[in-house]
Order: sequence, then C-alpha cells, then structure tokens
Amino acid sequence: MRSDQRRNDERRPVSFELDFSIYAEGSVLISVGHTKVICMATVEDKAPNWMRGEGKGWITAEYQMLPRATGIRNPRESLRGKVSGRTMEIQRLIGRALRSVVDLEKLGERSILVDCDVIQADGGTRTAAITGGFIALKLAIDRLLKDGTLVEDPIKEYLAAISVGIVNDEILLDLNYEEDLNASVDLNLVMTESGRIVEIQATGEEATFSEDELLKMIAFGKKGIVELIQAQKEAMAGR
Repeated sequence: MRSDQRRNDERRPVSFELDFSIYAEGSVLISVGHTKVICMATVEDKAPNWMRGEGKGWITAEYQMLPRATGIRNPRESLRGKVSGRTMEIQRLIGRALRSVVDLEKLGERSILVDCDVIQADGGTRTAAITGGFIALKLAIDRLLKDGTLVEDPIKEYLAAISVGIVNDEILLDLNYEEDLNASVDLNLVMTESGRIVEIQATGEEATFSEDELLKMIAFGKKGIVELIQAQKEAMAGR
C-alpha cells in the first residue's frame, strides 16, 4: 500500500466547486487529494490580432503557483519580470489540451483565456489544471450557448489529464508530491472521453523504461481519466 493507503492503480479523490466566482464566465475550484487549483475562464469578443478575419476563435491558458502553495514560500514570478520555463511549458500544455476538444470555427471570432492558479500543491498540478480548466471552459461556453451568443456547441468531447509514474519499480497512478519526488519515471497523460490521446509527457529521471512499462502506464492513466471524466460529468449534472 502507498503512504495514503491507495492501490497502485487508484487515483486520489477529486471534487469540483463550480461557479464560485461572480465575475468569471466559468469558474471551478478543483481538488485532487491535497492539490487545489482555481480555474477561471474569461471570454473576450475578439480573436487575437494575428488571426483576426479568419472566422474562428482561440483558447489559451495562464498558470501560476501562489507563493505559499508549497511547504516553503516561493517569490511571485511577476516580481522577477518573467515567467519560468516550467510555467511557460505548463501554460502551453494546458492551452493545447483545451483547444484539442474545441471546434474553433464554431467558437467564432472570440477568445477564451483560462487562468489556472495553484493554491495548494501536492503533486499533479498541471494535470489538475487541465481537468479543472476544461470544466471552467465548458461553463463559459455553456453560458454563451444559453444567452444565444453561440448557436452550436463547439466542444467536441470531454477531456481530462492525470499523472503516472514508476516509484521503487512500481507503477503508480496519480502521484502525490512525495511519490513524484521519488519517481524514476514521470508520465503525464492527457486524453479525451473517446480515448483519443492528446499528449503524453514521459521522462526518465536518471533512468529508462521499457515499452511494456510505457503501455502499462498509459493503461493506468486511461483508467484514471475515465473516472475523472465521469466525475466531471457528475459535477456538471449537479449544477
């Protein structure tokens, strides 16, 4: 058993607090174990300058960790005048993931920015941001459909993400911080409801992994994502 008594293929408990912001078009606080991320979607009635006139919209994301999201306080990146390479890579990952399940032509010439702010980090912050960011995005689009701004739903299917890793030669699903710290292999999987893979990020930390291990990690991840998408749907149905 793991330190939190989970099976190797068992994900952490997940919960969604929807529509907690009175200002954002879509908002959710996602909790995955002790990891908590606020995701808020903002709709702007214009496409980015570089794609105006193309008849389609754009979705992007910003990600940050609050200074005391971890065991020690980390200075705000804004004080350094630029975001770190890690933050930029995560922002791009979230944006790519969300765009993969949206028909940008049906969105029309408008932009949706999804802000993902980690308020407590215990591993899996980027995957939690994607899973919660999708719900914030869907809430914003549902609002556009309800008020008649959109006539067709541009969302093609649900989307979620989860981490998998190898720790002490054991494949584990949904790593917490302690497990992530000791993992010899880290894998982040982003997948759609239909089982289509959006992205796989797999890295050996001074280690290698076999094709069989890769396939088993993907199988673990797919199981977790199926469960996460079911939890997303239950949260949306309970609005």
